[in-house]
Amino acid sequence: MRNHLVINALQNLLFCIPKAAVLHGKSVGFATQNSRFRNAKSKLWFFVGIIFTKLRVFYGFSIGVSRNSRKTRNTM
Repeated sequence: MRNHLVINALQNLLFCIPKAAVLHGKSVGFATQNSRFRNAKSKLWFFVGIIFTKLRVFYGFSIGVSRNSRKTRNTM
C-alpha cells in the first residue's frame, strides 16, 4: 500500500509538469485563434459590401448583355 502511494505521488509530479506546459500552450493557441477570429469578424462587413457590390455590377452587366443578344437574334 505504501509503495503504491509513493508511486502514485511520483507519477502525479511527473505528469503535472508536462500537463501545465501543454495547457499553457493550448491557452496561448486559443488566445491567438480568438484574436484572429475577432479580426476577421470586424472586417466581415467590409468584404460583404465589396462582394455584393461586385455581384450587383456583374448582374447588371449580364442582364444588359443578354438583352442586347435577344435584340440581335430577333432582328435576324
